[in-house]
Amino acid sequence: MSEKKEPLLQESLVVEKNKENEEEKSSFKSFLKKQNIEISFKRYAIDAMGAMALGLFASLLIGTIVNTVSNLIGVERAIGATLAQIGGYASKSTGPAMAVAIGYSLKAPPLVLFSLAGVGLSANEIAGAGGPLAVLIIALLAAEFGKLVSKTTSVDIIVTPLVTLIVGVGLALWWAPGIGTAANAVGSAIIWATDIQPFFMGIFVSVIMGVALTLPISSAAIAAAFGLVGLAGGAAHAGCCAQMVGFAVMSFKENRTGGLIAQGLGTSMLQMPNIIRNPKIFIPPILTSAITGPLATVVFKIEMNGAPISSGMGTSGLVGPIGVLTGWINPSEAALSHGATVLNAGFENYLYLLLISIVLPAVLTYLIAIPFRKFNLIKENDLKLNLG
Repeated sequence: MSEKKEPLLQESLVVEKNKENEEEKSSFKSFLKKQNIEISFKRYAIDAMGAMALGLFASLLIGTIVNTVSNLIGVERAIGATLAQIGGYASKSTGPAMAVAIGYSLKAPPLVLFSLAGVGLSANEIAGAGGPLAVLIIALLAAEFGKLVSKTTSVDIIVTPLVTLIVGVGLALWWAPGIGTAANAVGSAIIWATDIQPFFMGIFVSVIMGVALTLPISSAAIAAAFGLVGLAGGAAHAGCCAQMVGFAVMSFKENRTGGLIAQGLGTSMLQMPNIIRNPKIFIPPILTSAITGPLATVVFKIEMNGAPISSGMGTSGLVGPIGVLTGWINPSEAALSHGATVLNAGFENYLYLLLISIVLPAVLTYLIAIPFRKFNLIKENDLKLNLG
């Protein structure tokens, strides 16, 4: 009799143990939800990267543009010197701006958010050229650990920032050098490969970066993370312009002037709902980027030697073309490290930039789209935007 009871008892214990494990998992999930910690691809790879790009734009990129204007005016003049100071301070805030932006995208509470400034500063400085990638990884972890302890103790004002800083700065000291080296190696490999094989790499970089710009991920953050400058940066710029200007012109019939501006100076990401409904509308801009990429690298020799983030911006706010112009006058540190020099640009340089940035993307995408419409692969209103 006891022999029969023993298996039943063991089975009962197993069931009870499984029940306890399920309750623990449920309790932990509830705690994470309470602390607003959501482990998902969207939050980490899309929201955080997009926010990081905005942080970069509001600090390093705008600082670089202001510095370029100051150089054009002349730092010996009062206004030029003042602008140089403004640009310098903006650029110095790059690490904190990125980290705080990432924390904001993760919906970090105030004490975590403000503590991330120190985390971003340390990660960006220690990682060197790979600063953006280091800040992304380390700020994500620091923010989530900070959120994990936020408002769980009676001394929250001490515990939360302390945990955020210890985790963040600790990881920066430990990981940032390696992350920086790895990011720099990948970026250098892409730049080297593009210099050695500009035609095929021109196609590859242009298509990949263009697609990344239209998808809900940040091409600007990718460009910054890997420090894309030189011909590789030029190819990335060509691909991004092909998507933005291409979609703007291709959909002019449906969206008129409002859509032209929203996509051409805003973002081609507005077409994502339409791409999901009919992926064929993605093909003409992609084919255009496969043409303009090697034209930029082989024929026109377009180099993006401004801030690397500019390589992934396209015509959004005209940041991409401004980045190329900035690189002619005031090459970024990343570009200088790859041998960039000041360029005394002539008429042909401006013409090539105009062709790659606007004219060719507009003409080629429009022409490529004609047979797609003719054979009903792209139907009427497939490109229609809901612009409110």
